[in-house]
Amino acid sequence: MGDWDFLYEMNDRGYSPEEIADAASCGVAPWEWKYLSREWIDSQLEEAPEAAYDVQPYEPFQSREGFPYSVVQQTEIFHDLVDCAQRHLENTGRYLQVWGELGEIYAEVKFGLRRHGTHRAGSDGTIQGKLVEVKTISPEKSSNRVLVKSQGDFEQLLIVRIDRDFQFQSKLFDRAELKGASGKFLRGRLEDSHDHSQ
Repeated sequence: MGDWDFLYEMNDRGYSPEEIADAASCGVAPWEWKYLSREWIDSQLEEAPEAAYDVQPYEPFQSREGFPYSVVQQTEIFHDLVDCAQRHLENTGRYLQVWGELGEIYAEVKFGLRRHGTHRAGSDGTIQGKLVEVKTISPEKSSNRVLVKSQGDFEQLLIVRIDRDFQFQSKLFDRAELKGASGKFLRGRLEDSHDHSQ
């Protein structure tokens, strides 16, 4: 069987085109995924969601890779980006596709994430000297899945959830807390106990 033959098998098993596209994007069949239940994630998210404008800088830190960096300016940029995304939604009825960047800027401001240069595989940056991968769950994401390649060099996983009102909720997990560490991918899935539709 070739590397992508599982996509044909998924079609034969009755998976939807969206599910097949999701599997193609991560390169692995769903029956090989490792899941984190929504209940487990929710139990770890102890703090209530916070409005974007309530997010305050974690602590100031030095520039990265020669670029001037001001956590105060980055906080202002975060607020501006959230405001722009909200206005875009109000004006067009569509979400502005900036979720990953919003999650990472939120992590810079809230947790002191120091991002790597662009296109570095394995982790997004460091928090207090530990390599961190940031995954953002958008309000429009119907699958509620978070996928992390297990071969990444991250030591911690930061999950950022953004709801339809642009409220942010997050939790930083040590890699050892994640289940399925022996597989090719770590796959987090938030299952809504009230809505069982896929």
